Amino acid sequence: MKVFVTGVAGQLGHDVMNELAERGYEGIGSDIKETFSGVFEGTAVEKMPYVQMDITDAGSVRNVLASVKPDAVVHCAAWTAVDLAEDEDKQDTVYAVNAAGTRNIAEVCREIDCKMVYLSTDYVFDGTGTEPWKPDCKDYSPLNVYGKTKLEGEQAVSGLLEKYFIVRIAWVFGKNGRNFIRTMLDLGKKHDRLTVVNDQIGTPTYTFDLARLLVDMIETEKYGYYHATNEGGYISWYDFAVEVFRQAAEMGHPEYDAEHLEIVSVTTKEYGDSKAARPFNSRLDKSKLQENGFELLPDWRDAVRRYLNVLKL
Repeated sequence: MKVFVTGVAGQLGHDVMNELAERGYEGIGSDIKETFSGVFEGTAVEKMPYVQMDITDAGSVRNVLASVKPDAVVHCAAWTAVDLAEDEDKQDTVYAVNAAGTRNIAEVCREIDCKMVYLSTDYVFDGTGTEPWKPDCKDYSPLNVYGKTKLEGEQAVSGLLEKYFIVRIAWVFGKNGRNFIRTMLDLGKKHDRLTVVNDQIGTPTYTFDLARLLVDMIETEKYGYYHATNEGGYISWYDFAVEVFRQAAEMGHPEYDAEHLEIVSVTTKEYGDSKAARPFNSRLDKSKLQENGFELLPDWRDAVRRYLNVLKL
């Protein structure tokens, strides 16, 4: 199987490429820069074929994909800076990447008759209530520009293709990029008191685990909408931070223990407004994975442990 992966300079694309190599598949990576610009750590992705491609340029997308002729495209590239997306001078670019860029890829996937995996987000919903969002729910009402553009990407994929997987994820962390865990660890070194919100509820997603699931998916024809995060229940960002610091302290870093660092639980309102509105309910129902025979991701606490070991604190 030949698989084309966009966004290999990011957290998920990086791990998808390595998972493809682990299984003996032919992976071709792509991103906006001329050469691979992800983290160099001696893994397979650094040596695998790489093609520069601007997903916002329909001609570039058509030329590259038509020449590669993949069996599947895993589309990880996206604008993910949620607050910056609210800036008026950025919105055209956000739309070009998340909506138009995704459409460009879907159109060529239709022409060459290949599978497509599109990574989306819980932000396509409004985050109200307490019930987990089901993958086939159509009650879309995104609160911010990022969510609106990702929803347009979803609609382009589902409207153009039959052989697609739309996989919504949340609270992503991985080695190749910035994320909540890295931010918390950095802040914890500089401060003795941190405030973290307690009323936004969801579950983290480790890209290493998610990559395995995505490759499992493209080995099948069980198309449709899915939700995927790690298991372990629904938590707040505060709960997430407390567990990260607890594990880091247990690994021999006393600067993160309760004697040296106070973690204060606050509401979103108390924390202060951000440019982009955030959903309070990011609970995602993942039962469809089991219904279709896919293995659920491991517990998020275990994922944090493995990730901290990879970071070599």
